[in-house]
Amino acid sequence: MTTDNIPALMAEIGHRAKDAATVLAMATSDAKVKALNFSADALIANMDDLIAANAKDLAFGRDKGLPDAMMDRLLLDADRITAMANGLRAIAAQDDPVGEVIAEWNQPSGLNIQRVRTPLGVIGVIYESRPNVTADAGALCLKSGNAVILRGGSESLHSATAIRNAMAQGLRAAGLPEDAIQLVPTRDRAAVSEMLTMTDTIDVIVPRGGKGLVGLVQREARVPVFAHLEGICHIYVDASADPQKAIDVVLNAKTRRTGICGAAECLLVHKDIADGLGQAIVDALKDQGVEVRAEGLDGSRVADADDFGKEYLDMIIAAKVVDNAQAAIAHIRQFGSGHTESIIAEDEAVAQQFFAQLDSAILMQNTSTQFADGGEFGMGGEIGIATGKLHARGPVGAAQLTSIKYLVRSDGAVRA
Repeated sequence: MTTDNIPALMAEIGHRAKDAATVLAMATSDAKVKALNFSADALIANMDDLIAANAKDLAFGRDKGLPDAMMDRLLLDADRITAMANGLRAIAAQDDPVGEVIAEWNQPSGLNIQRVRTPLGVIGVIYESRPNVTADAGALCLKSGNAVILRGGSESLHSATAIRNAMAQGLRAAGLPEDAIQLVPTRDRAAVSEMLTMTDTIDVIVPRGGKGLVGLVQREARVPVFAHLEGICHIYVDASADPQKAIDVVLNAKTRRTGICGAAECLLVHKDIADGLGQAIVDALKDQGVEVRAEGLDGSRVADADDFGKEYLDMIIAAKVVDNAQAAIAHIRQFGSGHTESIIAEDEAVAQQFFAQLDSAILMQNTSTQFADGGEFGMGGEIGIATGKLHARGPVGAAQLTSIKYLVRSDGAVRA
């Protein structure tokens, strides 16, 4: 396919995807499982090629001046490629959502009605930096019977292409169409704009990236969108918190991997423990190299108003002393992105208040926000964390990439 004419290129990709979706909708569970397992094998077999392709992207990223956190998101090594392959195998091992009977009932008129899961059709995924999204999104769409058009970040083009090619090997080996998983083969941003208007061939768009990307998609898309907004994740440490749990959880939530959407970006501390446990947590963060922009605590520097409500994706965290859980909830409502919030508390009544009064997609107690991940939820992987409230919310796995249809049977029923 030539990349000179972007509208023609995207139209061809779209039509190929639509044809592939028709085949996938009828594909057996066994064929999809084989394709995913063969794809996992291909990732491992082609590991050297993947690492070589990734080296080109890392060089591109360095020339582009990407920050360390973004370079970490871009990096592929043997462990991460093995994790990708294991993710494909985990998705393969899950129950097939297509055709699942969600509900069944009989009507007095003689109708038997089943509500069943059905594929969405063609899914467009627009994402930044992390090349492993290529494997996660491709696998989840395949498992749910959908064709997918992937448009990765310009800095990950070589890595994403190598991953997609490995998955194409898996599709071929299982007798499924290679066009079920396609990657837009250009860095030209016009391809993104084109995808957003392809209402004849794309059924839903999933943007996975920063606020700028998601905002662009939401503003310009004519295709329905599953929004994966910023991960402005908060941790509130209550007066009832267990000190060791609090320190361990906050450190993990911030420092395990700073460049993922589940990384904690704001620490809130109850005023009654600010001078003791709260300061101990801040000191522990500073000892780990985290810049703490604090209000009411002795941080790396005093926080400005603009430091709250920000996704840093780096070794930086905002911190603030609050009067109580209600004040923490109010702060999160004002500055949160609806992604993930965690409360560190032994008082179950306070934890229940936190759960009841916040409406983020994921709420946790005594748990690191780094667990905000479809794989950790037992879903094998995720195409993103949806922060909207319609259709899918939270980790979007294979089941969330389906719609429903009704199957109605009777013994010749006619309506009076």
